[in-house]
Amino acid sequence: MTTIYPDGTDAAPILYEDRPNWIKEWEVTGLIQYEDKNNDGRIQYYNDSEAFAPEAQARGWNGNEFSYNRDILVLANPEIANLPGWVVGLIAAGGLAAALSTASGLLLAISSAISHDLIKGRFKPDITDKGELTAARISMAVAIVVATYLGANPPGFAAQVVALAFGIAAASLFPALMMGIFSKRVNNIGAIAGMLTGLAFTLCYIFVYKGWLFIPGTNNLADTPENWVMGISPLSIGAIGAVVNFAVAFVVARATAEPPQEIQELVESVRYPRGAGAAQDH
Repeated sequence: MTTIYPDGTDAAPILYEDRPNWIKEWEVTGLIQYEDKNNDGRIQYYNDSEAFAPEAQARGWNGNEFSYNRDILVLANPEIANLPGWVVGLIAAGGLAAALSTASGLLLAISSAISHDLIKGRFKPDITDKGELTAARISMAVAIVVATYLGANPPGFAAQVVALAFGIAAASLFPALMMGIFSKRVNNIGAIAGMLTGLAFTLCYIFVYKGWLFIPGTNNLADTPENWVMGISPLSIGAIGAVVNFAVAFVVARATAEPPQEIQELVESVRYPRGAGAAQDH
């Protein structure tokens, strides 16, 4: 705000010609945009809401003229603070390294889960090593295509995407992991039913507001607080999905056969490692 209003918000904003260099450089990327709506040559930057409309009209403003992509904030901050170029490069390199390390780990996990755990473990136990490797490569390629599409058409800025990912994980994986450790009664049928129900519930709620498969323009309702069910944001629905997962898994597990005895003993050994003695008071 101090960049646009150096003399305070009650004073006139800066002229577009006097904008700092970091704005000029980021404008080239298209991640910062300016539109002079009232042709006064100044940058009007404010919350274009109904509450501020009378004040904006009194000042002769016709709407917010300055917009930016929130994903640039981390990289733009060093430039805003007039730090040297090597600091900007260091931050960019750190972000890129973090992204690549995370992406590589997730791709390996996805490919091994599909090729080894799913295909070899469930559908085709006699698959050859070559076939398993081929399946891993294909699944990795599909994951890269999906990730590339979501990267080009993100459902939100970086923090929102992370929140969505953790919400989906909370609604699908977290309850199964917790019940697998602390409950000997939950079986594979209950765990799978809970995971599918929690995942479907969470994704449907997200897609209603964010667009089906995150395709722009396919959302059923506007992603605004007044449209959210009980005020629950799509970014926070994962917690409710986890509760649904727990409930469905518990009910289905109670209605079906108990897990095999060796599975129950495995759960017991995880909770109480063999050879562990009683807790000692020091």
